[in-house]
Amino acid sequence: MRLLLAPALAACLGAAGCGSGGGSSILAKDTLVAGVRPDLPGLGVRRPDGGFEGLDVDVARYVAADMGKRVRFVSAPAADRERMLREGGADLVLTFWVEPEWQTRLAFAGPYYLSYQDILVRSGEKRVNHVRDLKGRRLCAVTGAGAAEQVIKERQVAAVPVPARDYDACLAMLRDGRVDAITTNDTILAGLRMRAPGEFRLVNARFGERRTGIGMRMGDPGGCEALNKAITRMYQDGTMARLMRKWFGESGLDLSAVAVPQFEGCL
Repeated sequence: MRLLLAPALAACLGAAGCGSGGGSSILAKDTLVAGVRPDLPGLGVRRPDGGFEGLDVDVARYVAADMGKRVRFVSAPAADRERMLREGGADLVLTFWVEPEWQTRLAFAGPYYLSYQDILVRSGEKRVNHVRDLKGRRLCAVTGAGAAEQVIKERQVAAVPVPARDYDACLAMLRDGRVDAITTNDTILAGLRMRAPGEFRLVNARFGERRTGIGMRMGDPGGCEALNKAITRMYQDGTMARLMRKWFGESGLDLSAVAVPQFEGCL
């Protein structure tokens, strides 16, 4: 597996001081509260025993340990994650698209991985092979996620959004025909597909590169830069490549090159 490391990430790792945090900085905390999605197989799911597992859980453990912190996990559904950050219910929230709209209200460390938006349909559906084929079709729209809106507004495809609380609900709706497709990160869709092998098809339309970062409250540049340095090390020491194989090695995703983009500036 070939690792592609952005120069800016490597440069920050060697920097003497990438910023400093104030009294509310995550640097002042002994334990970081990390919000992870409970409904994304491979990325973040809540086990029957109440614990969490997935790529995002392992990433949060790594960056917290790199910073000399403990970590505690809480459930952060898409509809609640911004409120949790703003009200202090979580210090970090993973699997957050780094988009201009979010950046007006939140800060982001990373991105910690790149993915593409894609489409999941029932295995017998052969007429959907590109984002344009979603015109007039019912598209599951998870509240607060923004993926369906990207298709309708950014791609200007006249799909019909059908609201859902989470991707578990989307999968049930796709299975029984209440929706025709689900769209979001290819990693999320790959995890959903692995939950029911043979029942669903990943279209591999791969449109719109998506930068996935760690959401946090604004005004903590020191904490943000510390996370960025931890993400750098996670790629340099091979941990990210290993974690991608661990969680998505059987999903059909192309893992021949695990690349991290140049991260966002910390404000």
